[in-house]
Amino acid sequence: MAMAKTVLLFMLKGPKSCRRQRKHWRSVDDDEDGQSHTSPDKNEIQNTLRILSAKLEDLNTCNDLIAKHGAALQRSLSELEMLDKENSTDVQSKVKAVNERATLFRITSNAMINACADYLDLAQTQGRKWQKTLQYEREQRLRLEETVETLARQHNSLEQQVRAQASQGSLKTAPNVKASADGKPESTAGSDDEDGEFFDAIDETPDSEFRTITIPDSHLTHRRTPSGVSAASMASEASEGAGKDFVYISSSDEETADKPEEFGVKAKKKLERTASQHSVDSTSSSGGPRTPQTPSKVPKEPRRRRRTRIPEKPNISLNLWSIMKNCIGKELSKIPMPVNFNEPISMLQRLTEDFEYADILNKAAQLESSTEQLAYVAAFTASAYSTTTQRTGKPFNPLLGETYELDLTEEFGWRAITEQVSHHPPAAAAYVDSKHGWESWQEFTMTSKFRGKYLNIIPQGIAHLKFTATGNHYTWRKVTSIVHNIIVGKLWIDQSGEMDIVNHKTGDKCHLVYTPYSYFSRETPRKVTGVVTDKDGQAHYVLSGTWDKKIEYAKIVKDQTGGNGRGKSVYQTTAPKVIWVRSNPPPWNTTMYNFTEMAMFLNEPEDDVAPTDSRNRPDQRAMENGHWNDANTLKVQLEEKQRAKRKQREAEAAQAATEGKAYEGYKPVWFEKKLDPQTKNFIHMYKGNYWDSKAQEDFAHCPDIYL
Repeated sequence: MAMAKTVLLFMLKGPKSCRRQRKHWRSVDDDEDGQSHTSPDKNEIQNTLRILSAKLEDLNTCNDLIAKHGAALQRSLSELEMLDKENSTDVQSKVKAVNERATLFRITSNAMINACADYLDLAQTQGRKWQKTLQYEREQRLRLEETVETLARQHNSLEQQVRAQASQGSLKTAPNVKASADGKPESTAGSDDEDGEFFDAIDETPDSEFRTITIPDSHLTHRRTPSGVSAASMASEASEGAGKDFVYISSSDEETADKPEEFGVKAKKKLERTASQHSVDSTSSSGGPRTPQTPSKVPKEPRRRRRTRIPEKPNISLNLWSIMKNCIGKELSKIPMPVNFNEPISMLQRLTEDFEYADILNKAAQLESSTEQLAYVAAFTASAYSTTTQRTGKPFNPLLGETYELDLTEEFGWRAITEQVSHHPPAAAAYVDSKHGWESWQEFTMTSKFRGKYLNIIPQGIAHLKFTATGNHYTWRKVTSIVHNIIVGKLWIDQSGEMDIVNHKTGDKCHLVYTPYSYFSRETPRKVTGVVTDKDGQAHYVLSGTWDKKIEYAKIVKDQTGGNGRGKSVYQTTAPKVIWVRSNPPPWNTTMYNFTEMAMFLNEPEDDVAPTDSRNRPDQRAMENGHWNDANTLKVQLEEKQRAKRKQREAEAAQAATEGKAYEGYKPVWFEKKLDPQTKNFIHMYKGNYWDSKAQEDFAHCPDIYL
């Protein structure tokens, strides 16, 4: 125990040593450069931004004046050309007016040039200064990382020595630890200032929707287990070996709070179970449930080996002139969009890709608490956007009657069927069922609004999720996606808006807020926050994270909203636990449309699928194989065939109306329109006959939509 206390004191002294070392580095840098590289003052930055804004206003004013004087000069020139040249008096007066306006135009242009030069000079000066500051901060971070790494190695070495001495039964009291009157080891007075507990300051950022106060895990801080290894070290080792899953041991657990002396034993057992589960995990990181198995069992081989690569994206430049030339004389609705803007999967496959992290729902199905289950469902809805960070390609628009199936029952326990049920307006219906006790369905359509520099994509329709064991039925609407830099610059996608996830059985509700990215905001980019409340409005859990990395949740132990007087929600919570962490994409995906591991096999050819499956679409297959010119030709042919069939249906409807007969029109094969009992709207719902038809190899009633 004496040696263990010595190790603890060493770890507590580590941060102070780091601070002394950082002060030393700062003094050395100041001596070398002759000046202090401290972070720029906030007021200085604001003043600089105000100056830049003022100069931008000057530039706008000059621009307006140039436009005004230029228009006046143009009018004068036009009037001069229309004058009768024999009338010398009028000619002289007009020439004089033209000269005056030309002089004004020249003066305004010079002012514009000078303002641009001032703005450029100021921007370059401040840019160099900020770049130097950023470089200094980067060097400081690297040095701090090296110091932390050194401390970690020393800590590991000391723990190994403790275990070795414990096994030999020869633990000795360290020099800086002395025995107290009752025989227990007592730390020296020199470390009194480092034995206290430290708490993070409460975030006072005005942009936050709510604030949380986390209860410190006092039992977790280097509490020793019977084996002599700290529980915090075991948690660190378990999280490193777990890959995507992180394990948090919180003192807020009821059993641990009631019996703190049993914490070390229970933590060790819990971590050992977690480590054994991850050691035999045979599923891929592309999504799906990671089913725990006992170490004695051999992981079950999947039904088939899915591909992990696709042909690399060819380096083909986009010729805008050739596109515009082909559009001359054509109707707007008949102008084909080249595949250069696409990625080689359809919108039906992108909808199926939303279930990449379906293992979250498998875990949620095992929870008894409806509010905690709702927190997992909320994390699942956020994970569906994780693929949009680098994927800016447009999916292929599905043809009417096009389908897509994905059967991952043997690998991950779920399967999906999706069909394009309408063409005007475009709408797709999807159904997913899992052997882990849940099912999901939705009718997806969307509208778009072009705003000049960016494009708003507004999803329509409601997504449904139902757990068969409890009957909990959840619904939600997706948030708005914003595609930036449509005209100039590199495309990037952001998510913005609010989402309400409602449990129609219990009345529980989760309100999620997707914070839009702002260059001048202090908020974390792609931030997501949310609160889970019951039917009475009482908050139970808070969620936080980003939709491109991870989502955490924490249980609320006390609501302190009433006493803050600021109109904010303030919650006292337990330590957060990670629900979802994004899987790293394959390292070679940058040359393959930035596809994730799951997206790589979405369009993999299969023989036993329906003839209308997206895998059989010729233009999409040609693009995937790198034959973009052929893909453009095939895409035009498919669209013309679809228009011809639509005209045929319109003619049949007109003929039936003339004869006074009823005309049914197009009907989907695998979905039918029914009244949704939750939303009271008519939506396309799954008939339940696709997988039976596939087992019988009966696809005779599928339409002929391809070439």
